[in-house]
Amino acid sequence: MDVTEPDRRRPGSVYRHGTEPDPRFSLANERTALAWVRTALALVAGGVGLTSVARLVGLSRWVDAVAGVMCLLGGWLAISAVLGWRRKEVALRTGLPLPAPVALPWLAGAVVVGALALAFVVLTARGR
Repeated sequence: MDVTEPDRRRPGSVYRHGTEPDPRFSLANERTALAWVRTALALVAGGVGLTSVARLVGLSRWVDAVAGVMCLLGGWLAISAVLGWRRKEVALRTGLPLPAPVALPWLAGAVVVGALALAFVVLTARGR
């Protein structure tokens, strides 16, 4: 039996649906998911780096809170990337329209809020 048969691949929740799409679409979907995972990793690394720099420079403990939120957001984004990959792959296999991205508006909003929070912390620290 061929190992690449759809019923032998994992996750079964994806590959048991529909028919095999054009491999280019599946590979593009996978590359997109990996790009989201890289962004998630960058958020986690940025959070760790931010808290390290804040300790060296002596910034407020609020920076640690922002860094913690960045790390949590990175974890959430990695999970969202995998779930988004799954939703799109099932849509490709069943011929349904591709679903809208769930993480994009939330991520953009979180980046804006984080940037404003950091700007506030840095501007208030200058007055000390």
